[in-house]
Amino acid sequence: MEFTKRDPHAAEGFYQAEAAGLRWLGEAGDGLEVAEVLEVTDTSISLRRYETVSPDADQARILGRGLARTHRKGAPHHGSPPPGVRRGFIATLALPHLDEPPPHWGDFYARCRLEPFARAAHDSGALSEKGFRSVQKLCDRLTEGEHPEVPAARLHGDLWSGNVLWTRRGPVLIDPASHGGHPETDLAMLALFGLPHLETVLEAYTAENPLPEGWRERMPLHQLHPLLVHAVLFGASYGEQAARVADSCANAS
Repeated sequence: MEFTKRDPHAAEGFYQAEAAGLRWLGEAGDGLEVAEVLEVTDTSISLRRYETVSPDADQARILGRGLARTHRKGAPHHGSPPPGVRRGFIATLALPHLDEPPPHWGDFYARCRLEPFARAAHDSGALSEKGFRSVQKLCDRLTEGEHPEVPAARLHGDLWSGNVLWTRRGPVLIDPASHGGHPETDLAMLALFGLPHLETVLEAYTAENPLPEGWRERMPLHQLHPLLVHAVLFGASYGEQAARVADSCANAS
């Protein structure tokens, strides 16, 4: 049984990037299972179809531990793409990568995740001028290195609850926007739109892979990028939420 996604107007490399991201995550060995790629073309991708079940606490612990192990497999540097990927995507939007290591994670996050998406949201009218200035202020702080530095993790990159399939054999990941980055990014995305048994997932993750102190308080910072993505795609309601988060993070002591 297979599941095929098809778009005759897909951007160049769109489905190849998805396939490469899944394979890269799957190479983590003792990490999480990812959807098996059966075929990929310029206009489609076919994946193995999985029978889903209702999640429970045991599944949540598997997710937390497995995600920690996937992250620990690492990446060449913050902003690095999966092997063979030149153009990244999140949803249908281009996702910038870096060929060379940045000075630190904050520089990458400001330049490649916040600023371009804030500018696109502002240009579309989804992000106010005040909100855009708050993002710019936050980017200035991030480029100065105001964030705990950790080695680049192997991220899913778009890990909202809809991209976790709960199956009898355990959680299976789909639809990545994979890159090297900060592990807190995936955890913040799981929390952004709600996930069953979230606290159990987080407890299992941090038991396996402890994070720098204050990681819970930093979740809104890591949620700002997906909020800006949603502002570009879906409009001003997400732009208003992004503006509030940016203002809070930019003015945090």
